[in-house]
Amino acid sequence: MHERMTTLDALHWIQLHLDPTLSLRHSCLHASCGTCGVRVDGREELACVCMLAECGDEITVEPLANLPVRTDVVVDMDPFYARFPDPHPIIRVSEEPPAAKPPHDLEAYVRLEDCLECGLCLSACPIAATDPSFTDPAALSAAGRLLDEPRGSDREDVLAWISRPEGVWQCTTCMACVEACPAGIEHMPAIIAERRMLIEKGDIDPLLQQLRGATPTREERTWRRTEALLYIGPRPSGSARHRLPDVRAQRRPGG
Repeated sequence: MHERMTTLDALHWIQLHLDPTLSLRHSCLHASCGTCGVRVDGREELACVCMLAECGDEITVEPLANLPVRTDVVVDMDPFYARFPDPHPIIRVSEEPPAAKPPHDLEAYVRLEDCLECGLCLSACPIAATDPSFTDPAALSAAGRLLDEPRGSDREDVLAWISRPEGVWQCTTCMACVEACPAGIEHMPAIIAERRMLIEKGDIDPLLQQLRGATPTREERTWRRTEALLYIGPRPSGSARHRLPDVRAQRRPGG
């Protein structure tokens, strides 16, 4: 094993020398395509940049969680893509015309789309592990970009889409998706901003709305403070990070 050997290199070695039936998925080899996502010792990683030297003497490579497994470490990505807002267009920097020039008041285009659509955030999400209908962090971030750049999209329709029972209110803001993202995308600011937009228009999660309706008028200020701290504040509203290993253990075959 050489010092720059990656998990993907090791899987290829196994495929060539030990088990030619081993199935894996990859493409770019430099963390741009997102197709080689796996779990290495329980952590979401892109196999092509996960260095074996940074792992232990023995490592466990598993397919991504919260997605159907096709074979070995290959998962079915269709449920991941199906979560994205439809029929709204997603703005990708790859679709920028080659000859396009920024307007005179901008020095350069701002890249709004860094998502590799690799599914690592979905695999790491403890809510998706317990509720398959949950709209994953990547899709919610995509909706946030549509709200930031609404040309060609119905803003009210996007807000209605994120306010569904399986939408933005399901997130516990545990930050597992942020930790797992290989592109360094901050999903939380997008999700918090979306909640602010919904609260401003009076579109609050039904359960929270019931609590608010049951709150006496004299306690309205207390409710507003609770609302801000738990649902739109800078701190997690109820970290599930410490429960993540237990959730995964329950999902493992034979576990």
